[in-house]
Amino acid sequence: MYQPNQNRYQKMIYNHCGKSGLKLSAVSLGLWQNFGHTGNFSNMEAMIHTAFDLGITHFDLANNYGNPYNGSAEENFGRILDRGMRQFRDELCISTKAGYEMWAGPYGDRNGSRKYLIASLDQSLKRMGLEYVDIFYHHIYDPNTPLEETALALHQIVTQGKALYIGISNYNEGKTAEIMQYFKEMHTPFIVNQPSYSMFNRWIEQDGLDEFAAENGIGLAVFSPLFQGMLTDKYLNGIPADSRIGKGNTWIAKELTEENLSRIRALNELAQTRGQKLSQMALSWVLHNKAVATVLIGASRPEQIAENAKCIEKLEFTEEEIARIEEILKS
Repeated sequence: MYQPNQNRYQKMIYNHCGKSGLKLSAVSLGLWQNFGHTGNFSNMEAMIHTAFDLGITHFDLANNYGNPYNGSAEENFGRILDRGMRQFRDELCISTKAGYEMWAGPYGDRNGSRKYLIASLDQSLKRMGLEYVDIFYHHIYDPNTPLEETALALHQIVTQGKALYIGISNYNEGKTAEIMQYFKEMHTPFIVNQPSYSMFNRWIEQDGLDEFAAENGIGLAVFSPLFQGMLTDKYLNGIPADSRIGKGNTWIAKELTEENLSRIRALNELAQTRGQKLSQMALSWVLHNKAVATVLIGASRPEQIAENAKCIEKLEFTEEEIARIEEILKS
């Protein structure tokens, strides 16, 4: 039977998610990749155990994770809970989402309708063997459903006890502000937005989402902080066969230009002067944004989780380092 590291809470940093009382581990584990039907279950379990041993308490899922076997990541996570982790349920912050295509027909297509969101969460809870999730997200804004309907459905989910907090994902500043007004009127515990954000993808700064979130007490849980693995040292000497680009299962290949490779090399050199790997510095940089409560990492093996969790050891940047990063990114 799995027994976690007794010292797991001594090094990890825990940040309040916005102005809520909920704390999230500064580093969280996302189960988007490598936890689906075709993955190695023993490796999945080892990754979850490694994360928890490091003090990572937040595990992020979605109804469609495990594609093309939608729901298989939640099923596997439920199996891992059953095999020794479920006794630690109250030490875990488990989130899931709904919004993208999930099942056949108009009610399981990409949307934010009341019917889809409530039905999907019921399915997710069953797959994981849970009575509730800690955070339930609407995964992506749906222009074909009134935001009021989406907000009402999410509010009902909380009042039914199926989620403790509500979040949104992939919403820009304008739509975040719009749905936030409904949540305020209903006193819904809306605490988090989950956007993509990295050194190579700074749309939340240009959009103003990060400033808006900070001003309004909304935490940001950032995904793709390593830009699908490009902000690591794995592509410095070619394309490894076992990488996402090598396997051909990512859109990011077109971004691996000579210009970006030059930036990656320069950033890697700076990371080395800080005593970090490039991936660690890239994660530290994301957490340096005060609007960010947690950074969601993905992994294909336990060693990656242990390596990237060390980013919290060097979160501070000098003015010179920030200036150098900006210079590299603009080159």
